[in-house]
Amino acid sequence: MNDVKDRILTKMNEFQQIDDSKVMTIIEEEIQNQLPYDSLENKMFMMESIFNQFRRLGVIQPLIDSTNITEIMINGYKEIFIEESGVIKKCELCFDDSETLMQLIQKIVGLMDRKVNERYPICDVRLKDGSRVNVVLPPIAIEGPYVTIRKFPVKRFVKKDLIINKTVTEEAMHFLELCVKKRFNIFVSGGTSSGKTTLLNVLSDAIGRKERVITIEDSAELQLHDIDNLVRLETRMGDDEYVNHISIRDLIKSSLRMRPDRIIVGEVRGEETIDMLQCMNTGHDGSLSTGHGNSTIEMLIRLETMVLSAIELPLIAIRQQIASALDLMVHIQKIEGKGRRIMEISEVLSVQNEHIQLNPIYIYNSSKDALIRTNNRIENQIKLEHN
Repeated sequence: MNDVKDRILTKMNEFQQIDDSKVMTIIEEEIQNQLPYDSLENKMFMMESIFNQFRRLGVIQPLIDSTNITEIMINGYKEIFIEESGVIKKCELCFDDSETLMQLIQKIVGLMDRKVNERYPICDVRLKDGSRVNVVLPPIAIEGPYVTIRKFPVKRFVKKDLIINKTVTEEAMHFLELCVKKRFNIFVSGGTSSGKTTLLNVLSDAIGRKERVITIEDSAELQLHDIDNLVRLETRMGDDEYVNHISIRDLIKSSLRMRPDRIIVGEVRGEETIDMLQCMNTGHDGSLSTGHGNSTIEMLIRLETMVLSAIELPLIAIRQQIASALDLMVHIQKIEGKGRRIMEISEVLSVQNEHIQLNPIYIYNSSKDALIRTNNRIENQIKLEHN
């Protein structure tokens, strides 16, 4: 079969530019010549496999095309796992060898003009459909290369979907929308695959259509709709000498000169946290961001740690910075057997007794499987009542 592929590739190279239909014609002719007595079913399978290898994403293309698969996990060339309908299982597909997998990896990162190699063995990119791809190569990956692809729904989630799925109650969703409209600075925390980006997309629907919104992401995943004045920024990896690297910090600093009404930072993981907080503290109300954390309290601690990685400040000063910047913390979690649930919506108050105080507004009740309104009143009435 490698001989067939080589002949097809030779014919393709005869053209300076060649479209998909011409490639398929070449493949069909070659398969017909080499396998004249094979069944039509086998010929069609071979044609599709070869076309996917040359023009698409090879072995994993059927997994990419499947609407039921949400995650593809490649553990070296011999093993592929998938998450389908919320269940993780091993896939029957695999790559022919490690070289074939490496060719696919280079094709994927090349589509976004990025590089991954032994010197810089970790890379995050996205596919044309918005799917997020993480690549880890040897020597970091012991059994590698490892590739993890997070797929996103073709149909964009809206608030109705979150309510139907019981991620949030209608009352709590109305409260969150109100806070977005009133320009509360909101931070969404949660674990991997908990639904942070989906929630951020839904919350963005409450932003005024005429506002100038700047989104900043490592790999562009946000899907903001109905915002006329939208600026989307994405980081860029540097070359082999790490020259021309554009970080989240660089983009946040640049965004301040772009006259934003709101800044949305897809996720903070490190030093850029201090820049995000300073944005929120310098007149950019209504900004949104997310981060990895197992609870609102743990997320606040992680924010402190991330700020400390960028600048040496007394802990009390960092906490005051966080409390001054953030208005609302929303924690979302994936619960086995139930799905994604917002666990807590809390107002961020001032620092008292050297600790940031939270005012829980909604708390998840496991017995009722719903967010329940507490008796606490929002203390920031000035912002809530502002037109």
